Amino acid sequence: MKSYQNLKILQNLYRLKALGYDYIDPIENNQSTPDIATNDPFELKRQIETCHLCDFSKSRTQSMSGFGSYDAPVMFIDHIVSQMEDNSNSYFCGRSGEMLKNMIQNVLELPVEKIFFTHTIKCRPLDIRSSYKSEWLSCRAYLFAQIEQIRPKVIVTLGPEAFANVTEGTQEEFEKVRGHIIEFKNSKLIPIYHPSFILRNPNLKKVVFNDLKTIKSCL
Repeated sequence: MKSYQNLKILQNLYRLKALGYDYIDPIENNQSTPDIATNDPFELKRQIETCHLCDFSKSRTQSMSGFGSYDAPVMFIDHIVSQMEDNSNSYFCGRSGEMLKNMIQNVLELPVEKIFFTHTIKCRPLDIRSSYKSEWLSCRAYLFAQIEQIRPKVIVTLGPEAFANVTEGTQEEFEKVRGHIIEFKNSKLIPIYHPSFILRNPNLKKVVFNDLKTIKSCL
Protein backbone atom coordinates (compact mmCIF):
# COMPACT_ATOMS: atom_id res chain seq x y z
CA MET A 1 0.00 0.00 0.00
CA LYS A 2 1.81 3.05 -1.24
CA SER A 3 -0.96 5.59 -1.83
CA TYR A 4 0.50 8.10 0.66
CA GLN A 5 3.80 8.10 -1.17
CA ASN A 6 1.99 8.22 -4.53
CA LEU A 7 0.07 11.28 -3.33
CA LYS A 8 3.29 13.07 -2.40
CA ILE A 9 4.79 12.23 -5.80
CA LEU A 10 1.66 13.50 -7.56
CA GLN A 11 1.76 16.76 -5.60
CA ASN A 12 5.38 17.28 -6.62
CA LEU A 13 4.55 16.56 -10.26
CA TYR A 14 1.82 19.21 -10.22
CA ARG A 15 4.29 21.71 -8.78
CA LEU A 16 6.82 20.91 -11.52
CA LYS A 17 4.14 21.22 -14.18
CA ALA A 18 3.17 24.64 -12.82
CA LEU A 19 6.82 25.65 -13.14
CA GLY A 20 6.81 24.72 -16.82
CA TYR A 21 8.39 21.28 -16.80
CA ASP A 22 7.11 18.91 -19.50
CA TYR A 23 9.26 15.89 -18.64
CA ILE A 24 11.23 14.49 -15.71
CA ASP A 25 12.91 11.14 -15.11
CA PRO A 26 10.60 8.43 -13.70
CA ILE A 27 10.08 8.56 -9.94
CA GLU A 28 9.89 5.39 -7.86
CA ASN A 29 8.25 5.35 -4.45
CA ASN A 30 9.99 3.89 -1.43
CA GLN A 31 9.07 0.35 -0.48
CA SER A 32 11.01 0.24 2.76
CA THR A 33 12.40 2.50 5.41
CA PRO A 34 15.73 4.18 4.81
CA ASP A 35 18.78 2.98 6.71
CA ILE A 36 18.57 3.95 10.37
CA ALA A 37 21.52 6.25 11.03
CA THR A 38 21.26 6.64 14.80
CA ASN A 39 22.39 4.74 17.87
CA ASP A 40 20.15 6.87 20.10
CA PRO A 41 16.98 4.93 21.08
CA PHE A 42 15.13 8.18 21.79
CA GLU A 43 15.90 9.50 18.30
CA LEU A 44 14.77 6.17 16.86
CA LYS A 45 11.56 6.44 18.90
CA ARG A 46 11.00 9.91 17.41
CA GLN A 47 11.54 8.58 13.88
CA ILE A 48 9.03 5.77 14.43
CA GLU A 49 6.43 8.10 15.93
CA THR A 50 6.68 10.53 12.98
CA CYS A 51 6.87 7.87 10.24
CA HIS A 52 4.60 8.28 7.19
CA LEU A 53 5.92 5.53 4.94
CA CYS A 54 2.67 3.58 4.57
CA ASP A 55 -1.10 4.09 4.57
CA PHE A 56 -1.42 3.11 8.23
CA SER A 57 -0.10 6.57 9.08
CA LYS A 58 -3.40 8.02 7.82
CA SER A 59 -5.67 5.95 10.04
CA ARG A 60 -3.67 5.46 13.20
CA THR A 61 -4.03 7.50 16.36
CA GLN A 62 -0.26 7.25 16.79
CA SER A 63 2.71 5.08 15.85
CA MET A 64 3.65 2.93 18.84
CA SER A 65 7.41 2.51 19.08
CA GLY A 66 7.50 0.24 22.13
CA PHE A 67 7.33 0.06 25.89
CA GLY A 68 9.89 -0.71 28.57
CA SER A 69 13.61 -0.60 29.26
CA TYR A 70 16.34 -0.08 26.67
CA ASP A 71 18.52 -2.30 28.90
CA ALA A 72 15.96 -5.10 28.90
CA PRO A 73 17.25 -8.69 29.11
CA VAL A 74 14.19 -9.91 27.21
CA MET A 75 12.31 -8.37 24.29
CA PHE A 76 8.74 -9.40 23.45
CA ILE A 77 7.67 -8.84 19.85
CA ASP A 78 4.02 -8.91 18.81
CA HIS A 79 2.86 -8.83 15.21
CA ILE A 80 0.78 -5.67 14.84
CA VAL A 81 -0.78 -2.91 16.95
CA SER A 82 -4.34 -3.76 17.98
CA GLN A 83 -7.25 -1.36 17.82
CA MET A 84 -7.44 -1.35 21.62
CA GLU A 85 -3.76 -0.43 21.90
CA ASP A 86 -4.16 2.28 19.29
CA ASN A 87 -7.27 3.74 20.92
CA SER A 88 -5.74 3.85 24.41
CA ASN A 89 -2.10 4.51 23.41
CA SER A 90 -1.05 1.87 25.93
CA TYR A 91 0.33 -1.66 26.05
CA PHE A 92 -0.89 -4.81 27.82
CA CYS A 93 -4.49 -4.00 26.86
CA GLY A 94 -7.52 -6.22 27.35
CA ARG A 95 -7.51 -9.88 28.40
CA SER A 96 -4.64 -10.73 26.07
CA GLY A 97 -2.45 -7.93 27.40
CA GLU A 98 -3.31 -8.79 30.99
CA MET A 99 -2.34 -12.40 30.37
CA LEU A 100 1.02 -11.36 28.90
CA LYS A 101 1.63 -9.06 31.86
CA ASN A 102 0.91 -11.91 34.29
CA MET A 103 3.22 -14.24 32.37
CA ILE A 104 6.06 -11.73 32.67
CA GLN A 105 5.49 -10.85 36.32
CA ASN A 106 4.47 -14.21 37.77
CA VAL A 107 6.53 -16.71 35.76
CA LEU A 108 9.55 -14.75 34.55
CA GLU A 109 9.45 -12.76 37.81
CA LEU A 110 10.24 -9.49 36.06
CA PRO A 111 8.41 -6.16 36.37
CA VAL A 112 7.04 -5.13 32.98
CA GLU A 113 9.11 -1.95 33.17
CA LYS A 114 12.27 -4.12 32.96
CA ILE A 115 11.39 -5.84 29.68
CA PHE A 116 10.88 -4.29 26.25
CA PHE A 117 7.68 -4.87 24.29
CA THR A 118 7.09 -3.82 20.69
CA HIS A 119 5.52 -4.87 17.40
CA THR A 120 6.89 -5.85 14.01
CA ILE A 121 4.45 -3.33 12.49
CA LYS A 122 4.16 -0.22 14.63
CA CYS A 123 0.66 1.04 13.70
CA ARG A 124 -2.91 -0.21 13.74
CA PRO A 125 -3.96 -1.65 10.36
CA LEU A 126 -6.59 -0.06 8.16
CA ASP A 127 -8.29 -3.43 7.77
CA ILE A 128 -7.90 -7.05 8.76
CA ARG A 129 -6.23 -9.15 6.08
CA SER A 130 -3.93 -12.13 5.78
CA SER A 131 -0.79 -10.22 4.81
CA TYR A 132 0.79 -6.87 5.63
CA LYS A 133 3.93 -7.39 3.53
CA SER A 134 4.22 -3.82 2.26
CA GLU A 135 3.78 -2.35 5.74
CA TRP A 136 6.35 -4.78 7.14
CA LEU A 137 8.86 -3.62 4.51
CA SER A 138 8.30 -0.08 5.80
CA CYS A 139 8.76 -1.09 9.45
CA ARG A 140 11.45 -3.77 9.34
CA ALA A 141 14.44 -1.42 9.64
CA TYR A 142 12.91 0.14 12.76
CA LEU A 143 12.50 -3.23 14.47
CA PHE A 144 15.97 -4.50 13.62
CA ALA A 145 17.47 -1.19 14.79
CA GLN A 146 15.65 -1.65 18.12
CA ILE A 147 17.04 -5.19 18.44
CA GLU A 148 20.54 -3.88 17.70
CA GLN A 149 20.23 -1.06 20.23
CA ILE A 150 18.71 -3.11 23.06
CA ARG A 151 20.70 -6.31 22.43
CA PRO A 152 18.46 -8.48 24.61
CA LYS A 153 19.58 -11.87 25.86
CA VAL A 154 16.26 -13.31 24.72
CA ILE A 155 13.79 -12.32 21.99
CA VAL A 156 10.29 -13.75 22.39
CA THR A 157 8.01 -13.63 19.35
CA LEU A 158 4.28 -13.88 20.01
CA GLY A 159 2.52 -16.04 17.43
CA PRO A 160 3.44 -17.26 13.93
CA GLU A 161 3.12 -13.88 12.17
CA ALA A 162 5.62 -12.13 14.43
CA PHE A 163 7.98 -15.11 14.16
CA ALA A 164 7.76 -15.07 10.34
CA ASN A 165 8.51 -11.34 10.15
CA VAL A 166 11.39 -11.36 12.62
CA THR A 167 13.05 -14.34 10.94
CA GLU A 168 12.42 -12.91 7.45
CA GLY A 169 10.24 -15.70 6.13
CA THR A 170 12.17 -18.67 7.48
CA GLN A 171 11.06 -22.02 6.13
CA GLU A 172 10.71 -23.37 9.66
CA GLU A 173 7.11 -24.06 10.59
CA PHE A 174 5.99 -22.25 13.73
CA GLU A 175 4.64 -25.38 15.42
CA LYS A 176 7.97 -27.16 14.94
CA VAL A 177 10.04 -24.38 16.51
CA ARG A 178 7.59 -23.10 19.11
CA GLY A 179 9.28 -23.17 22.53
CA HIS A 180 12.69 -23.98 21.04
CA ILE A 181 15.81 -21.85 21.45
CA ILE A 182 17.06 -20.37 18.16
CA GLU A 183 20.33 -18.45 17.84
CA PHE A 184 19.44 -15.10 16.29
CA LYS A 185 21.41 -11.82 16.01
CA ASN A 186 23.51 -12.47 19.13
CA SER A 187 20.32 -13.27 21.07
CA LYS A 188 18.31 -16.39 21.78
CA LEU A 189 14.98 -16.29 19.97
CA ILE A 190 12.11 -18.30 21.46
CA PRO A 191 8.75 -18.33 19.61
CA ILE A 192 5.66 -18.88 21.76
CA TYR A 193 1.91 -18.83 21.28
CA HIS A 194 0.21 -15.43 21.29
CA PRO A 195 -1.78 -14.77 24.48
CA SER A 196 -4.97 -14.28 22.43
CA PHE A 197 -4.50 -17.79 21.01
CA ILE A 198 -4.06 -19.19 24.51
CA LEU A 199 -7.29 -17.52 25.61
CA ARG A 200 -9.08 -19.33 22.78
CA ASN A 201 -7.28 -22.58 23.61
CA PRO A 202 -6.91 -22.74 27.41
CA ASN A 203 -5.67 -26.34 27.20
CA LEU A 204 -2.34 -24.85 26.00
CA LYS A 205 -1.62 -23.03 29.27
CA LYS A 206 0.70 -25.80 30.50
CA VAL A 207 2.58 -25.76 27.18
CA VAL A 208 3.11 -22.00 27.45
CA PHE A 209 4.14 -22.30 31.10
CA ASN A 210 6.91 -24.70 30.05
CA ASP A 211 7.96 -22.32 27.27
CA LEU A 212 8.18 -19.50 29.80
CA LYS A 213 10.43 -21.66 32.00
CA THR A 214 12.68 -22.11 28.96
CA ILE A 215 12.78 -18.34 28.53
CA LYS A 216 13.58 -17.81 32.20
CA SER A 217 16.44 -20.33 32.03
CA CYS A 218 18.10 -18.18 29.33
CA LEU A 219 18.01 -14.92 31.33
